[in-house]
Amino acid sequence: MTTAQADSAGYLPPKTAAIVFLAFAAAYFCSALVRAITATLSPVLTQEFSLQARDLGLLAGGYFLGFAAMQLPLGAWLDRHGPKRVILWFLGLSVIGSLAFSLATSFSWLLASRVVVGMGVSACLMAPLTGYRRWLEPAALLRANSWMLMTASLGMLASTLPVQWLMPLTGWRALFWILAGLIIISMVCIAWVVPHWNVVVPAPAEGVRPPGRYVDVLRNRYFQKMTPLAFFNYGGLVAVQTLWAGPWMVRVAGYTPLESATGLFYINATMLVTFWVWGMVNPWLVRHGWHATRLVAWGVPLSIAVLAFNIFAGAATGWLGWALFCMSCSAMSLAQPAVGMAFHASLAGRALSAYNLVIFSGVFVVQWGIGLLIDAFKAAGLAEVASFQAAFGVFLCCCIASYAYFLSVNADNSPQ
Repeated sequence: MTTAQADSAGYLPPKTAAIVFLAFAAAYFCSALVRAITATLSPVLTQEFSLQARDLGLLAGGYFLGFAAMQLPLGAWLDRHGPKRVILWFLGLSVIGSLAFSLATSFSWLLASRVVVGMGVSACLMAPLTGYRRWLEPAALLRANSWMLMTASLGMLASTLPVQWLMPLTGWRALFWILAGLIIISMVCIAWVVPHWNVVVPAPAEGVRPPGRYVDVLRNRYFQKMTPLAFFNYGGLVAVQTLWAGPWMVRVAGYTPLESATGLFYINATMLVTFWVWGMVNPWLVRHGWHATRLVAWGVPLSIAVLAFNIFAGAATGWLGWALFCMSCSAMSLAQPAVGMAFHASLAGRALSAYNLVIFSGVFVVQWGIGLLIDAFKAAGLAEVASFQAAFGVFLCCCIASYAYFLSVNADNSPQ
């Protein structure tokens, strides 16, 4: 197949766009699988390396620490070199990290490898979204974003029961050799079909400095409006989906490891369907005035209510409660392309990566912070169930405060 070339000012033909989407989706599938696999592996890793809750939170969060650390240079590189070139270099790093994780003999080795993996897959969503900002019309951009997240849910789905079934056959270490092989296959697909990148610099108005720095992103009022929600609400969604739903089901609700993996399977299957539906209805919603900011304003209070109910229910909250929480948080996913559309296409890589930095910094803080709080509340004398409830109660308060700030800022995503 000959690589399709995209005109710098035009959109890709539908067939070419679909092929490019599938190539990027293959890489993002692997990214999501390796991101979420710690929730399923948490019982065996806890036993083999004698991990406490804070260690488990730090290990899972190490992925997001590496991920977040690369976002600012990543944005500049995407704008300068384009999605194809950047993601191939980054995916090579993720292969090295996966192989290193499989050879780990200590917690520090596990953590370092996990950070490298996070660095390596940090371009798997930002690279395609940067390309889509130029290659797709706005309604198709929102659909592509939702379906990329649907692909992530499919990867998380693969990290649950399939991983649980494979472990007795291969052991957890061999799983990371398989992951490295899948990432290499996705690299071949991207190298084959993704268009090359032509740098586009907007012509500045007379006397006006052309935007091109991160400070221009950070000063944007719409970016500021969405930042606390990205950190706590969206970051918390990922933290729960990729780690804490699993330990909650085992240590609070009394699930067995297999029942917990099954519950995670159902949660991720629910999210797969949710993002598929978002992709189907987004063009209709855009045509009828339901823009991303409006949907976020309606969706976040629902997620806060579900989170409060789950905390109050305690041991009675199983996979269904956390599936409903993740579903109710899904409107936050629309904020990411909305932030990208608030900037000229030449600045999209920086804007999207800066916003992604906020999200994954939030994931790291929430993921590790919940573990630290659980251990702290247990040390203070609370029972295990009460410790989980208290830690999640702190998280709930942060979500409420971030939504209050969102409501206080009057700004939209008109391009600047």
